[in-house]
Order: sequence, then C-alpha cells, then structure tokens
Amino acid sequence: MTESVFGKGYADQYDLLYSDKDYEAECDLIESVFRKHAQVPVKTILDLGCGTGNHAVPLARRGYRVTGVDVSEEMLTRAREKAAALELPSRCMAPTFILGDVRGVEVGQPFDAVLMMFAVLGYQLTNDDVLAALRTVRRHLSPGGLFVCDVWYGPAVLAIRPAERAKVIPTADGKLIRAASGVLDTYRHLCEVRYRVWRISGDRVVSETEESHQMRYFFPQELTFLVGLAQLDMTEISAFGEPGRVPDEGTWNVMITAQAH
Repeated sequence: MTESVFGKGYADQYDLLYSDKDYEAECDLIESVFRKHAQVPVKTILDLGCGTGNHAVPLARRGYRVTGVDVSEEMLTRAREKAAALELPSRCMAPTFILGDVRGVEVGQPFDAVLMMFAVLGYQLTNDDVLAALRTVRRHLSPGGLFVCDVWYGPAVLAIRPAERAKVIPTADGKLIRAASGVLDTYRHLCEVRYRVWRISGDRVVSETEESHQMRYFFPQELTFLVGLAQLDMTEISAFGEPGRVPDEGTWNVMITAQAH
C-alpha cells in the first residue's frame, strides 16, 4: 500500500529505521554550537519538526526547557510517550509537544534557540515555504537568539547524485527492509526519494508500504539570502558534525547557524 508521508505507518517504523542514528552525539554537536555562537546562555529551545522527540527528549534530560512542534499527530504521540517515560533530575522538565506546521505555527513565547534538525527545512519545497518557515523561526527567537538547522548541500547533491540503497534492521520477530532511490529535479532544486518498506516476521512478509519524499537541497548564497530575508544574520555554514569546516562537493549535509538581529 502507499503510505502518506508522516502517517501512522511511517511513525510506527520511524524509530526502527533510524535506530543507528546517534542522537546523543547530535545533541553534543548542538551544545557545541550553543557554546560557540550563542550571545546569551541557552535555556529554552523550540524544536521545529521534532518528529518522535529524538532531539527534544535528550536535550530536556540535559536541563533545557524544550517545546517540540510537528505536523504529524502520530509522530507526536510517540514523542509524548517518550517524554512520559523520562526519569528526570529535579532541575529538569519534560519536553512539551504541540501539533503545528513550521510555516505558520504560533507557540506564543520567545526562545533562546530554535532548531530544525534532520533536514526539516528541506521539506519546505518552494521559496515561499522556506521563507515562511524561517520567519516562524525569527518570530520565536529572543533578541540575539540562535537558529540551528541542517540541510542537504546542493553542490554535493549534484556531484554525488542520489543512489539506490537498501537498509536492513533486525526486529524482535524478523526484520525491516527499506529500499530507496532518488530522482533529481535540478530546475527546482528538489530530489524525490522513493522508499519501499517491507516488514518481515519469520519467513513471511507481513506488510509492504511505499513512500515518496520530496526534499529541497540548497546552495550557500541562496541560504544566506533567504536567511537574511527572514531578518536573521547567517553566522556559519559548515560541514555537518565538523564545525568550522567549509563544505565542499563531498559534503552532503551542512549545518547552518544564524542569529536574530
């Protein structure tokens, strides 16, 4: 069956599919960006496109007051389950989660930092959508507040090109298999990523789903221009996981940091 992106089937499989992603290390990276670029101590964080809470939950455990926003109620259900199961030190608060679209959500308070991790900005496919999302960031940042996100880097996407690949994840009663392929639309700076996912129990295929994700990739001057239109000052574009390193044609993911005027 064909499954809509971010629907129940996607949410059910999401954490399994990304069980090898080191979210704690990414939170270490986020904190290193805070230390390097934040003008004021970061205490409150807005996590836009928070998914199942894999950044929001560990950041709350580290003492930040985190609010997560996502467009998928199914993803938020899993995030809230994780938050409810947290055993937190007395100084910490569990994250809160809100249903909303990053292009127009209004949380009603400012934050010291706003995050858009795991290429959330790339799901905004047009310039208007990207700018709307960035203006949401700006509305929710305190003066001097910090914006941190990661995106696909256009020069690398065009140089490396998307390839067919497969991923096998063991489960309690079998395995999950996901095959992926990508097609570029270079005129619109988009990549359509097509997934087929099989859930296997023993020697039987118990479910099969198909997904199609449209992803925007970005170029550095384009990013700087759009960020500036949203009244944010670009601080750094660096290779993801390597702060300070200028990205090149081998750098598929880049990290952006910007500050509110």
